[in-house]
Amino acid sequence: MSDGDDVGRLLIVLGGVLVSAVLGAVFFLVVPGSLADLLGVVLTLSVVVLGARGASRLADSMFPDYNAAEVAVEGPITRDGSTPGPLPGSMGATADDVVERIERADEDEAADALLVKLDTPGGAVVPSDDIRRAAADFDGPTVAYATDVCASGGYWIASGCDELWARRGSIVGSIGVIGSRVNVSELADELGVSYERFAAGKYKDAGTPLKELSADEREYLQGLIDGFYDDFVERVAEGRGMDPEAIRDTEARVYLGEDAHELGLVDDIGDRDGVEDRVGDLLDAEVSVREFEPERGLADRLRGGVAAVAYAFGAGVAGVVGDDERGFRLRF
Repeated sequence: MSDGDDVGRLLIVLGGVLVSAVLGAVFFLVVPGSLADLLGVVLTLSVVVLGARGASRLADSMFPDYNAAEVAVEGPITRDGSTPGPLPGSMGATADDVVERIERADEDEAADALLVKLDTPGGAVVPSDDIRRAAADFDGPTVAYATDVCASGGYWIASGCDELWARRGSIVGSIGVIGSRVNVSELADELGVSYERFAAGKYKDAGTPLKELSADEREYLQGLIDGFYDDFVERVAEGRGMDPEAIRDTEARVYLGEDAHELGLVDDIGDRDGVEDRVGDLLDAEVSVREFEPERGLADRLRGGVAAVAYAFGAGVAGVVGDDERGFRLRF
């Protein structure tokens, strides 16, 4: 950014503050003479703050001081940000918000490159794929980098970027699928609870926890898992430019960053400065990064960090096949 841009930004911000101060004084101090002076001062300062924020945004749009955008994906990925399971109410990555930020960065003429910060064990299947598609559609270089955890759905997202970087101690991988169900049929028998089936379709209640699985139901559910796994492997192999068999050979294990690099699951090892240097090489310019944040309140952006780390070892991308009462859960 040139010195002229610096001066232009400063003038816009100072102008916005001055105009806001004058308007606040006129409306809240001069005109309503009956108002208490203290209330007038508070309202004036509020208008000044709002004016300064507006002026700052205007200055950013007219004289951007960045050429790369950063979008973070943190915590388990769901559609609405809520995390089901043992820690209900904790917050994860809201897929729609992440996609909106990536698309906003793509539309921003100043953002020539995209950094995707990944600290996630995965999450719901379709929301994770929405984020991956948005990153893949970004018009410019895209570099994903793992901090603590880039597992399962997080790795799926990374496969849509041009490169993936990790720290030596990052947890990377978990390219696999798991299906699970709670079987309480014996407990139901002991309690005198019986299960009566009223369903249209042979497999409508496959996986319900109140009855034992039949052999053909097991085969049906395993088929779902195999299908999801094949799709997962093909997507990752295509995005990473790897042999699908090499992906299968990982057997859904997680690896430390350095080991993942040796296996070809990660392009390079480095910290945030190294990632920025790489983006600078791709742009052939000095890099300045702006983080694109969700357009919502701070409370809604709180992440369930402890839940994310614990969930990482559970194999990532979680989706429910069918209704909640059916009991069968499928996760990538």
